[in-house]
Amino acid sequence: MFSLAIATQSGVILLREGLEALLIISALAALLRRAQATAGLRALYLGAAAAVIFSGIAAIIFAFFFNGAHDDRIEALVMILAAALMFYMSGWLFLRQDSRVLMAELKQSTDRALSQGTAFSIAAIAFLAVFREGAETVLFLHALAAAEGGYTPGFFVGIGAACLALALIFIALQWFALRMPLRPVFLLTSAMLFMMGLKFIGGGMQELQEQALLPVTPLPWLDAIREFGFNPTREAVTVQSMIVLAALASVSFAHFRGQRKSHNAATLPT
Repeated sequence: MFSLAIATQSGVILLREGLEALLIISALAALLRRAQATAGLRALYLGAAAAVIFSGIAAIIFAFFFNGAHDDRIEALVMILAAALMFYMSGWLFLRQDSRVLMAELKQSTDRALSQGTAFSIAAIAFLAVFREGAETVLFLHALAAAEGGYTPGFFVGIGAACLALALIFIALQWFALRMPLRPVFLLTSAMLFMMGLKFIGGGMQELQEQALLPVTPLPWLDAIREFGFNPTREAVTVQSMIVLAALASVSFAHFRGQRKSHNAATLPT
């Protein structure tokens, strides 16, 4: 028998858990499509597909060997690795925001440029972004089905509706990004990856704090950021602030070096 309540619950679970990963993947897909980087696109989709498969395997392992409970330490490791890759890719994109530099690389061969470790990073980001919540999502859906009388038609209607909503969001983001100038696409994707990296760092530290592996010093005046998925503790904010300062220093150095090269080129005798 069809149940609207079960359809709503299963759909909300998948939509809520999948939206963050979708935003990361769709932003990278739009950028790679704009750059005509087929190797990068292939790596992105392979990474996401592998994560879906491994999420199912991990969910089975958690269900049968850990009584349905996932390991917070594994989740922390996944989030910190994902954050590191996002910071790397954010910097890589920021340094290639100049369309002249990008087009010069494209003429040489974007696929070849991406093959130098960047394609692997793209695949890894896609894998970790999906896998971070994938196994937990499968467990949530399985628990819902177990509690509500099995895998009913309503359950699958909710899953289908959520998949359709995610697909429409993906298409809309691709349409929008493909009509923007190239430089803003690079800058926005770079900024989004950097912000997600900061969020993942805080999330990874929170998982370790919940396991009492890191100290916890709450910052009540920052409780508002909890609504956006950030970790309002002194430990997380300190690490995130250090990362932001290091990024600002790197950007300033790159800007200074670029200005110096431009000045030296302008003063060369013709």
